[in-house]
Amino acid sequence: MLLKIGELAKRTGLTVRTLHHYDDIELLTPSARSDAGYRLYNAADIARLHQILALRQCGLALADIGATITRQEIPLAAIVSRQIAMLNQQIAEADILRERLLRLQGQLASGQDPDLADWLTTLEHMTMFDKYFTPEELHELPLYQPTPAVTHDWQTLVAAVRARIDAGATPEDPEAQALARQWMQLLKRDTANNPVLFAKLNTMHEQEPALQAATGITPALMRFVIAAAQATRTALYRPYLDDAEFAFLRANINKRASEWPPLIARVRQALDAGHAPDSPEAQALARAWFDLFRSYAGDNPATHLRIRKAMAEQPGLTDYSVVSPAMLDYVRTAMQSLKT
Repeated sequence: MLLKIGELAKRTGLTVRTLHHYDDIELLTPSARSDAGYRLYNAADIARLHQILALRQCGLALADIGATITRQEIPLAAIVSRQIAMLNQQIAEADILRERLLRLQGQLASGQDPDLADWLTTLEHMTMFDKYFTPEELHELPLYQPTPAVTHDWQTLVAAVRARIDAGATPEDPEAQALARQWMQLLKRDTANNPVLFAKLNTMHEQEPALQAATGITPALMRFVIAAAQATRTALYRPYLDDAEFAFLRANINKRASEWPPLIARVRQALDAGHAPDSPEAQALARAWFDLFRSYAGDNPATHLRIRKAMAEQPGLTDYSVVSPAMLDYVRTAMQSLKT
């Protein structure tokens, strides 16, 4: 079957002028011509046109497409696969947009009338989350679509922490430590107690000044909350350690604290992915875990036992953690496999 240029333009949605241009630059030259001189395109020409359009969608310039096709750098099957992946991404993005519009529709239907600033802030907020979380993760993240009650809880808590800082409180202040416990409880609630979401939220907050400004959770305020939480945890270890052990722990427990959330997230992902405790992936995580533990526990096995005893007997030590018992068992088993 041969198609004239007008028919091909109509079937593909291209213009005759575009097809002429492709012929002029020898990107798509028809395989035949009619007795009257009209361009005629066969199946091979149409397959080549598919490649041209697909590569254009992928961002290649016309000047590079001809050479790419001629050298067969990208097989047609791979081009089709790439198109499918792009369409899947577009479908996912369209689904997210649809959900946003449905929420806005619901707000308007219930009599809410957000002003332009509110709409723009909401859209900016959602777009920011899209940079750090997959669509599946956003569905699991309560903080992505906070209710008025959730927003009020955070605004109240941030204001209370700010008031303690302005009053000159230190992280050892009992009220500051109580606020740090409340902070962790809200974080667990609003990340579904998922360490992967927790770690990504940390990263997003660290890298987005606009989010810090919008929430009032500045780096200084965050450091104060973390210090108050660590002061509480450190005090709970005191009855289990001698003076030298406790001095070492107190001097070092905060130094590498920022490395824990991403490591815990990777352990959760390995567990969810079904990696066995004696797999190379799990053993690498166990080594990293033990290295962080030693950074504040030291190298004495007896000290390690006392710290683990404190963790087992002091529920307050788990108040600030998103590590589940299953994750702890997984890491311990992986550590044991390193010794065998």
